[in-house]
Amino acid sequence: MSFSATDNAMMARALQLAALGRYTARPNPMVGCVLARGETIVGEGWHRKTGSHHAEVNALAKAGRAARGATAYVTLEPCSHYGRTPPCADALVKAGVRRVVCATKDPNPRVAGQGMARLEAAGIPCQSGLLAAEAERLNRGFFSRMRKQRPFVTCKMAMSVDGRTAMATGESKWITSAEARQDVQRLRARHGAIVTGTGTLKADDPSLNVRFDDWLEQQPGFNLKDFEQPLRILLDTRQKAPLKNRLFTAPGKAWWVVDADSWGKVALPKDVEQVPIACSDRHIDLQALVARLAEAGVNELLVEAGPLLAGSFFRANLIDELVVYMAPKLMGSSAQGLLHMPEISTMAKAKPLELQDIRMVGNDIRLTYQPAVVDKGGKR
Repeated sequence: MSFSATDNAMMARALQLAALGRYTARPNPMVGCVLARGETIVGEGWHRKTGSHHAEVNALAKAGRAARGATAYVTLEPCSHYGRTPPCADALVKAGVRRVVCATKDPNPRVAGQGMARLEAAGIPCQSGLLAAEAERLNRGFFSRMRKQRPFVTCKMAMSVDGRTAMATGESKWITSAEARQDVQRLRARHGAIVTGTGTLKADDPSLNVRFDDWLEQQPGFNLKDFEQPLRILLDTRQKAPLKNRLFTAPGKAWWVVDADSWGKVALPKDVEQVPIACSDRHIDLQALVARLAEAGVNELLVEAGPLLAGSFFRANLIDELVVYMAPKLMGSSAQGLLHMPEISTMAKAKPLELQDIRMVGNDIRLTYQPAVVDKGGKR
């Protein structure tokens, strides 16, 4: 399907608008909308927060009467069902737009082509597929939750140049620079949930919440009152974690994930929920965990854990992205390694990665990888 240069420019603008909801739209997808007459934009909008107006409605409000006869460029197929807000497809029909261009169809089974069908039934031509890859990349968590019934999972780790994450004693503060640690706060802010294990809890007593800085608060469209802290998750099969730890007492909601076969109710701090999940050999069933998170509306999960739990996520084939902050330090051969994956004993068993991004953060290097797609012949 062919699109004009103007179509491409308008959809690119709609994607810029959608990204303004990066920190606040979840669990809804980020959506942007541009209404244009030829090369002239008459209205634009984006979805800020669950329960607030959708992008199309905000754009129509800006355009007013100028929306009649305009083309609507939307980064995701307009919804066709009543949720917290009325169907956007109906709003576009009522406004009298003459054409709708979507970056991609909505993977949500409640929509899944029905929005476009409703528009076409009203005599409004619809097209999709314009900048689709960019639109799916922006909402990779939402697409993962709808298609795979699990969040998009990112594992974040910090290491020295020689691949070490902590000294033999467990000491790990601080491997990376203050700039890298602040960058992690921005990474956390994009995620709906953060998970760790008891080893990290004991060693670092992390809060796993987002601590704001001027950079985040100055991002276009960001409003602190719309932001919700990510769900904090502790995996603790033996239910032994002290409730005085910061993970349980920091503002926001937390899950204390325990063994479904041996858990017992205890008095919990405010906003902390015990979540029993099946275990095997005293290890939480990670597939069951991510499925439970998808049911709870989590689009993106960040793993901030030590070598054991991070390795378990890799062995379960649940890691979609690996973010490594590499510090210009040597920590020596007695220090702890990056991942515990003893099953990798030969080069043939090594897990190939593809580098997606590399950049300096302070004096550290941030490396972003995704698992390489390997065909049956062993080729990438």
